[in-house]
Amino acid sequence: MPAAVVILAAGAGQRVGAGSNKVLLPLGDRPVLAWSVLDALALADVRRVLVVVRPGEHDLVAGALGPHLGGSEVVVVEGGASRHASEWNALRALRPEIASGAIDVVAIHDGARPLAGAALFEATIAAAHEHGGAIPCVRLPGLLALDGHELPAELDGVQTPQAFRAPELLAAYERAEADGFDGTDTAGCWARYCDLPVAAVPSSPRNLKITFPEDLDLALRLT
Repeated sequence: MPAAVVILAAGAGQRVGAGSNKVLLPLGDRPVLAWSVLDALALADVRRVLVVVRPGEHDLVAGALGPHLGGSEVVVVEGGASRHASEWNALRALRPEIASGAIDVVAIHDGARPLAGAALFEATIAAAHEHGGAIPCVRLPGLLALDGHELPAELDGVQTPQAFRAPELLAAYERAEADGFDGTDTAGCWARYCDLPVAAVPSSPRNLKITFPEDLDLALRLT
């Protein structure tokens, strides 16, 4: 079950109050981004780890990650104008290995979710291999609609890593490129262009996304 992990690090840090890319902020003894990268590198079935960065930040991100890699190889790819474009750039970089069969599952993860953990990567990749696609989900109780009414307790929130069989995912993004389609996340493009199912993988609120300053404090307490 050879897999590749793509970690998106092309976001900004306006809401978290950072003057630079938020995934380069320190979280304990390493940058936010390094937590997910090291989890991915630790997986026995992962053959390739790609980090997608904003234009002009290749050296900055490579320099921040370098001291934490211990000699492991990470490929840094320049992202695009949107999340979808960044994912497409990563898939194009992986296309030769997907075409040859060297990679059969691709997992795509937000670099701003540092606490996903290796076990969630493993579970999501395994579910994608079995079913076609897989996304981590966590129950979201106590939500209110805009009119103040409580929403059903069975609602789930979708997280990352989202994993999919590589040939079908590449084909979906090729069709999206031809159509000019720009999805909001990987699963959206998959659902539009692929008939294979997407399995829900149980996750937890621990897999939080660094969005606001208090999220960094919470993540530090959870490490």
